[in-house]
Amino acid sequence: MEKNYRAILAADMDFTLLSPGKDVPEGNKKAIKALKDANIAFTIATGRSSFLVGKFAEDLGIDVPLITSNGGSLFDAKTRKQFASNDFEDSKIRRLLRYLLDNSADATLYSDEGIFFAPCSSRKFFVEGYNVGVEPSKQAPIIDIGTDFPDQDKIPAFNKILLIRPNDEVRKMVTSDPGLEALASGEDLFDVMPKGTTKGNALLRLADYLEIPASHTFAIGDNENDVSMIAAAKYGIAMGNATEGAKKAAYYITANYDSLGFAKAVYDFIIPLVEKF
Repeated sequence: MEKNYRAILAADMDFTLLSPGKDVPEGNKKAIKALKDANIAFTIATGRSSFLVGKFAEDLGIDVPLITSNGGSLFDAKTRKQFASNDFEDSKIRRLLRYLLDNSADATLYSDEGIFFAPCSSRKFFVEGYNVGVEPSKQAPIIDIGTDFPDQDKIPAFNKILLIRPNDEVRKMVTSDPGLEALASGEDLFDVMPKGTTKGNALLRLADYLEIPASHTFAIGDNENDVSMIAAAKYGIAMGNATEGAKKAAYYITANYDSLGFAKAVYDFIIPLVEKF
């Protein structure tokens, strides 16, 4: 992996780079190629599991680690291995899982072994949709768990829990726990990670690994889970459809995702600025 990039751009996926469940538009693909031609490293920074980004990384020719699980994992899409992972402590995840299962929460768990679904999870359709047309060896592993899962002698390490429409009690519990990072990542979506897990921290760690100075970092996103990287990057970019929190943290605001706001930011802001470095 080369380490002589002039800068790095980390981009959120859903409602930034693409529409959920859709492919990356051709206009954005061309913009990513333009980044590469300008010797700017490009990576995805997503709340998705590592196993739900591989086909996009391959299609876009991404050759640096991906930021997945909201910064919980730096993932090498070619080897399908985590470069680094910030996991819940074993005792912590067992207690948290027991609470969520006892409260029939709609929970999905991310691990380097696959994607785990609680009995009340409604998210399996999204993973099954991703797997359509993907060769078996590259499909996202789907694993169901029962109510006895937290009591097993050994369970995998997890770096994120996705909750769908958590009730007020569950939301209050995870947001008030000082050992957790818990925030919205979309309509009805709520992400829970170990404290200190953010896209912003992962971006700076990846930039350091690639020997790119923090002063040459860019990030683009639209939602609350993107605020950390928009703020951490030297040049944070918010989509036109972004939340107010994301816009307030941004250095530059581009057009909406469905108007190719990503490509506009690349051509009108990022490449011209990097050329001045």
